[in-house]
Formats: sequence, structure tokens, C-alpha cells
Amino acid sequence: MSHQSGTVFQGSDPDELAAVLSTPRSPIVVEPLGKGPLAFHGEFFSAGPATFGHCAYEGDIRCKRLAEGQRLLVFLPLDGDALFEVGGNELHSTPGRATIVDGARNTHGRLYGNRRHLTAFIDNDRLTALLTSLIERPVGDNLDFRPHLDLGAGAGLTLMQLVETAYGGLQGSAPLRRAPLALGALGDAIAHLLLEAVPHRYSDELARPPALPAPRHVKWAIEFMQAHLSDPITIADIAVAARVSVRTLQEGFRRFRTTTPMAYLQELRLAAVHRELTDGPPTVTVADVALRWGFTHLGRFAAEYKKRFGQLPSQTLRNGSGVGR
Repeated sequence: MSHQSGTVFQGSDPDELAAVLSTPRSPIVVEPLGKGPLAFHGEFFSAGPATFGHCAYEGDIRCKRLAEGQRLLVFLPLDGDALFEVGGNELHSTPGRATIVDGARNTHGRLYGNRRHLTAFIDNDRLTALLTSLIERPVGDNLDFRPHLDLGAGAGLTLMQLVETAYGGLQGSAPLRRAPLALGALGDAIAHLLLEAVPHRYSDELARPPALPAPRHVKWAIEFMQAHLSDPITIADIAVAARVSVRTLQEGFRRFRTTTPMAYLQELRLAAVHRELTDGPPTVTVADVALRWGFTHLGRFAAEYKKRFGQLPSQTLRNGSGVGR
């Protein structure tokens, strides 16, 4: 995390608020609800893969997301009510509990009356990278967090304190603005707290006792796969690189990675495709990327990709251009 940038906003024009809340990847439209007065003010600080902020609203508004976001949105209400729609379900956001929203699934939200909340927005890529390191295997983007966390005690209270510290430490000439390593550690502490304290799709796996250290031949095999992701390698090639027989290689992956060598290789390749579709130039095509990473049957590839990431590769490409706040 090398820099921190801030955005201060204040006004009464819905279009101005929409411009603040939108990113190039995920534009948002803001509409007043009713004819009452509207006013808003707040501040966002972007710090690498995390953004912290404080927002205050007077009047009722509706925010409609026009494209999938790439972040986990954590709202810590201080006053007022809000409703967020996620996957067809409505989440009621009130003081006393955090509301956790997957930006890739959220379509709109409604804010009522005098609403204030702290926010922590964390890149999904950072969360999946941390989780991958914890369970030592590739994971998908859709972590499916439980949407609420009590802020009055335990992990919820710690979350509130960490976000308050991050936001407060970024204002004005506060010390965190001059300590990017400390700020990065704080952002990762928040991400780890969410992964370890809030139930999600991989919670059961994360709670299991750590596996025995993988033997050298499994590590050598993985290193060989990563070095030859785009090459047409076979299981025999991998076994030669790992200096064991194919049977020993298969047994090592079964015991220490709970999968097969070729399934693990495919997971790595799918992750590589996902990164390129998300971050690549607008001129790239799904077919080019898939072929570059060894997927020759495009129909089967699209089905496997959707199973892993919850969307078609064309959707990732469409939503991935540009760099959001």
C-alpha cells in the first residue's frame, strides 16, 4: 500500500452524489425518494485495496448500481436506516450491527432520514488472496458472507474500533497518512477479522486444523505449474518436475490439497484468466485469453468459469475495465 488519497463531498444535487459514489467499473445512479430536501456530506480515503469513509445524508434517496462492483462493502451504521438489495433479498441496516454487502451482487440501496455510517470497502481480489493463503488452495470470488455482525461485543466491536482507527488515522495530517506499512497492516487486519469472524462459504474449511506441511514434491509440482501455466503440460510432465511417479504425485495432492494435480492446475489457470479479464485492456477478447491459458473448448471453459466465479467470462470482461476507487 503505497499511497492514500481522500475525497471530500458535500451538497444537495443527486447527480453530484452519484459521481462521488460511482467508480469507472460500477456507476451508480442516485434518485430522491419523495419531495423532501436532500443534503449529504462525507469523506472517503482510498488506501490500496481498502477504502474507509464517513457518510451523512438528510432526506430519502435511492442508489441504483448499474454494473457489478469489485469490492466487499461493510457499512457500520451510526444513525438512521437503510435497505440494501442483494441477490433479490433486502438487508435492513440499522445502528448496532454491521451490514456486509457483496458489491458484485448488490443492485440498489435506499437511505432514509438522517442516516450516518462509517464504511470499509475492501477489494474482493485482496480477500480471496488472503483466504487462498490461509487454506492453501485457490478460491472463488463469491465468498457469500453472512450479511450482519453485532457491533456491540466481540468481533463486531473490534471491527468498529479498527475502522474508526483507520478512518481517524487518515484525516488531515493524522499519523497513518505517513505510515503506509502500518495502514496496510491495519487494512489486512480488518480483512482477516472478516474472514475469521464472519461466517462465509469457506468458514468450515478455514476452521479445520491446519494440514500437515505439504511434502517437497507437492511444492515442486505447484511451482512447476505456476511457471508453465500457459504451456500444454501433462501430469507426466509435472511428475517428472516433482521427481516422483504419477501415482505418488496424485496421492500427495489428494492428501495435502484434497484435489488432483490437474484439477489444481485448472484452478490456477482459471484464476489467471480471471485476473486478465478483470485488469486487461479493453481490446482483449474472452477467446484470446482462454486460449492463452490453455482452454481450447470455449463452451466447457465458460461453464467452468461461471461455476468458479459466479458469472460468465464475458461479464467479467465487461465489468473489469477501468480502475475504481
